[in-house]
Amino acid sequence: MIETQLTRDLGITVPVIGAAMMHLGLPVLASAVSNAGGLGVLTGLTQPTPEALRKAIREMRTLTDKPFAVNLTFLPTISPPPYLEYAQVIIDEGVKVVETAGSAAAAPSIAAFKKAGIYVMHKCTTIRHAKAAVSKMKVDCVSIDGFECAGHPGEEDIPGIVLLARAAQELKVPYVASGGFANGRQLAAALALGAQGINCGTRFQCTKESPMHQNIKEEMVKATENDTALIFRTLNNTARVYRNSVAKEVVAMEQRPGGCEFKDIQHLVSGARGRTVYEKGDVNAGIWTCGMSVGLIHNIPTCEELVREIEKEAEEIISNLQKSVKIVPNPSRQSKL
Repeated sequence: MIETQLTRDLGITVPVIGAAMMHLGLPVLASAVSNAGGLGVLTGLTQPTPEALRKAIREMRTLTDKPFAVNLTFLPTISPPPYLEYAQVIIDEGVKVVETAGSAAAAPSIAAFKKAGIYVMHKCTTIRHAKAAVSKMKVDCVSIDGFECAGHPGEEDIPGIVLLARAAQELKVPYVASGGFANGRQLAAALALGAQGINCGTRFQCTKESPMHQNIKEEMVKATENDTALIFRTLNNTARVYRNSVAKEVVAMEQRPGGCEFKDIQHLVSGARGRTVYEKGDVNAGIWTCGMSVGLIHNIPTCEELVREIEKEAEEIISNLQKSVKIVPNPSRQSKL
């Protein structure tokens, strides 16, 4: 068993988090991750209203008695949701862990969570944002999201192996490795880089309990690490999605002379079209979030099977390193006295 500060703080048995996934972070999947020993995450804004989130939290408690989290993401949008109302539901329902992401708009809700004694984990794609989240918003933990991640990787394109090593130099709070993580070998690497666990989104999309259509899961199994695309680059709101016909069309429109405005591509990237992908199984119905770790996915296990495999592989790798790697004294460093 791998014990870290994260497992102790959150009361979980495996340092694996089922990252929030829009349209997929529902009780059926989040509870399966929690029951497997990880931290399942409900995606708050997947629910259309605060009251719908309340029902989802209560449903979650009928499916698991293990720790879980709720995600609340604050991103630029045409019609901002009532964030503080969602936050109040989370507080009222006694949720113990919240994962937040996004801009300064998150500050009022985070302040409310902290006042209520809730453990707050904030997603960041740069070290300066992580330090600001700790110093200004007093978050308890930071999720360090590298450029490999699904969804929004930020605009600075720093890969995880550098970000995590920088986090070890700069942060005084626990942090989680996110973006591109999908197996036990990577968990062992993340621990070596100072992280307290890993955040897996794309990998949990492709599990038996995931509410995503079977066709899409099978598409992910066939995919490689080259099968994602970056959209919204010219709009300074970069998102990593699966490289399907719609994503290619969006990229082409952004690259045309003079570029494009959001209104020009809005009909292609609507959330309704994205939901159709997950519900109907049409790979090209709309854009859908997918990280580079899709290249590491070769099967569709249950969440229990996946968490056990990640844990076992990480333990074996750490044990084998202890057996195969030796620290040999360097004569040139020894005192000549």
